[in-house]
Amino acid sequence: MWVPYETFRKHPPDFLVKYRFFTPEEGGRRNLPYQGYRSDFAIESDFMNNTIDLRVIHPEFEDEYGNLIMDESKQVNRSGTARMWVLFPISRARHRKTLEVGMKGYFMEGPKKVAEAEIVQIIGLLTNSCMD
Repeated sequence: MWVPYETFRKHPPDFLVKYRFFTPEEGGRRNLPYQGYRSDFAIESDFMNNTIDLRVIHPEFEDEYGNLIMDESKQVNRSGTARMWVLFPISRARHRKTLEVGMKGYFMEGPKKVAEAEIVQIIGLLTNSCMD
């Protein structure tokens, strides 16, 4: 049984994305991940330099009704919504300046894009502490 991040972080997620995992033919994963998957996150502008500027922001997946997926033994949907959590609170100061609704991003495994995402809602990014 999944323990929601909100339970131990004591604040709401930073933002919400709509995502779609790439198929293997598109260069994506062979298998869909499970709840607890820890990818990094990048937005389009993070690819403008010679090195990728990965953001340590992890997804927590919802089901088709917007409820948190609690079964860790079931693969997540190929597309849907995910609550996003900034792992290092001090990073929120930067993310507050650079993330906004409508931005395109990617779930990353190292330098590899495995899913595309769009920020659809800012939830706690602007109010969650930068000093947890």
